[in-house]
Amino acid sequence: MRKLGRRAREARLAEMDAFRHARRAAHEDVTAFGEELAELHFDTLTTVLDDGMRRDYQTALDDYESAKTRLAGADATPDITAVTATLADGRFALACVLAARDGLARPTRREPCFFNPAHGPAERDLTWAPPDGEPREIPVCFRDYERLMTGAEPHVRRVALGNRQVPWFSSGPMYAAWAQGWYSGLVEQHRFQADRLTMAFVTTVAVGGASHATTGVVWADPGSWDGGGTIGGHDYSGSWGGGSSGGGDAGGGDAGGGGDAGGGF
Repeated sequence: MRKLGRRAREARLAEMDAFRHARRAAHEDVTAFGEELAELHFDTLTTVLDDGMRRDYQTALDDYESAKTRLAGADATPDITAVTATLADGRFALACVLAARDGLARPTRREPCFFNPAHGPAERDLTWAPPDGEPREIPVCFRDYERLMTGAEPHVRRVALGNRQVPWFSSGPMYAAWAQGWYSGLVEQHRFQADRLTMAFVTTVAVGGASHATTGVVWADPGSWDGGGTIGGHDYSGSWGGGSSGGGDAGGGDAGGGGDAGGGF
């Protein structure tokens, strides 16, 4: 009984730690989205908004307010999933506004760019892998696609683990709930398992001490993930472009260090 009690306490502590990490990332996302909407407001003062643009802009504002409210009331990791799912809706609405403003076709509703959800909806799929990682087909925005085609690094959303910033898709169980809200479409399409989104390029894992072949990453529970972005002996924690977290280049400025907020629009 004592052993079971200790395990329950450890599981609870791990869940609380995961909630704190995921909530911090969601807070950065909400803040960055609000800043971009504020900049867009000033930008569109001289732009005639047609009915469609006005509806999309209002949807983006409503989703921002909803995400703020959900975040304020969040007390468990599923609440963070709801926050980022709401942000995904808002960022699609924002992408529609930007496309109309720039005279481009309305984007197709898709999952966000895999490298950074703040880039907005993906424009195409691409098979890609980090060094020593397992290749996967992922959705990417136009700008990151162009970067990769020219040999440049994509602008990757990084999250905090300890005193390090790591790519979100190598962050382990701590950020699973955060990722599921952004990328639920990939799970629904059976392209990724929900609990593997944040270990996207790891082939298999060792769970609870059981021995499964791995690509160099071993974890037993959310509290034991070392967060180094280490796959196949390669440490990714400092090797990615695009800054640390949050939004991106909105209106030419860096709103949160994460990359280009508008994706391909």
